[in-house]
Amino acid sequence: MPSEIGCYHLPIEAADGLAERSFGKLTLLLTLEERAADFRVLDCFDQSLRRSGRLLLETGGSLELFMADGRVLSQPTHHAARFVADLQEGPVKQALADVSPLRSLLPVGSGNLRRAAFALLDSGEKTHCRAHLRMMTDTGGAGAVLLTLQGLRGYDRSLAALREQIEACGGVELSCGGLYAALFPGQVAYTAKPEVIVAPDDTSLDAANTIISTYIPVARANEAGIIADLDTEFLHDFRVVLRKIRSVLSIFKGVYAKHQTTELKTKFAKLMEPTGRLRDLDVYLLERQKFYDLVPKTLHSGLDIMFKLFAEQRRAEFAKLARHLHSKSYQKDISQLAKLFHKRKKLKAGAKADRKAHDYACGLIWKRYSRVRKITARIGPETDDAEVHALRIQCKKLRYLMAFFRPIFPKTEFKSLIKPLKELQDSLGLFNDYSVQQASLQDFLHKASDWPNAVSLAVAQSVGALTAVLHHRQINERTKVIQSFARFNDPAMQETFQNLFHRREDKT
Repeated sequence: MPSEIGCYHLPIEAADGLAERSFGKLTLLLTLEERAADFRVLDCFDQSLRRSGRLLLETGGSLELFMADGRVLSQPTHHAARFVADLQEGPVKQALADVSPLRSLLPVGSGNLRRAAFALLDSGEKTHCRAHLRMMTDTGGAGAVLLTLQGLRGYDRSLAALREQIEACGGVELSCGGLYAALFPGQVAYTAKPEVIVAPDDTSLDAANTIISTYIPVARANEAGIIADLDTEFLHDFRVVLRKIRSVLSIFKGVYAKHQTTELKTKFAKLMEPTGRLRDLDVYLLERQKFYDLVPKTLHSGLDIMFKLFAEQRRAEFAKLARHLHSKSYQKDISQLAKLFHKRKKLKAGAKADRKAHDYACGLIWKRYSRVRKITARIGPETDDAEVHALRIQCKKLRYLMAFFRPIFPKTEFKSLIKPLKELQDSLGLFNDYSVQQASLQDFLHKASDWPNAVSLAVAQSVGALTAVLHHRQINERTKVIQSFARFNDPAMQETFQNLFHRREDKT
């Protein structure tokens, strides 16, 4: 019976050396498969599996998942599976339950795989331990060997000897990060939230330039995924990044010359404007089942009509955006902006460009925090929705500011502010979603009034019922907003904000 299982990887060139090693009185019996098979390493675009210490291998109609703890899980697969939800039921799918359902599984790299097995036998041909080898060579010529070891009860010394020889050949216990590096050297994982290096002594202009120049490549990294329609998160990340850049231009007042600030705002708004309708449709289609769950089945026929139309509109909007991203005008505009913030020679400094980043950040954050408190003091059960939306915008700008300048403030105190702010933002986000959805549904209902009577009636009944549910949820969420702000604005939080950011009288 197996007593221990372990997983190692070693350089591809070391495989022959291992076979030639001496194991004392034990004999190594090697069995090599004659044919090589193709393999693909799969991961999400943000390489969430790699970051979690796992590696997903697809080969010969099966999936093998190498876990961070050395276990290897496997199950059959089919090439039509794009998302974890599409996979057949099995141990791999179960172990990938934490992967975002919105992210597709994409090939990180590919190559050839050859399997082998060996066993250490004594003079009586009794097996002491076994190892399964996967010799992988990617299309660029890099490679590695994966070894899965299996000891047998009562032969721990033999397994230890095998481990010793593997390590002598350069083998190390499996680290999927190390395996990625061996197979795909130089490959850098995408991150939607890159670390922005801002030092306390940097000027406010340095800080703004660094933030924007860091984020433009992140936006560009999503272009191919949007055009290929691999998953909806490419467009989502693209929009979030552009929104952050526009926030810098909006709230870093006085850092750039006034005329250039206006010009830059216009240019970045132009990049983002064609993406809005497609993102709205993506959100509706992703939440389709939630909408169905909110109304009785007897009213689903109207939703069927609505979502069929949304799907048709999405196809048209996607084609339009793909053409736009391919266009010479778009490529010229974003390339020029990237060059502008990379070289920086043509960026015109404003009146506050030379302020130290730390002092400038303190002023900005304190001012935004004060606005949040002022607006929230006016919010109650009867407050107009516009006031709640204004609070959401101020909280978003506050969160962006704190994210931009996080490296220059004490980590522990700063972190204590983020969680309650995020909770408040989440509640405000839901409130906004319910409000926007109601408005959008009413607009859809208005257009449906011109359709044939039977169709128009079915849609009106379904959308009317759905709108009523969303309105009720919006009212409940307003109460949660007030409760969330109470947690965000308790005395301890006020004191932390005061100590970290309210240090000067000349606020920005």
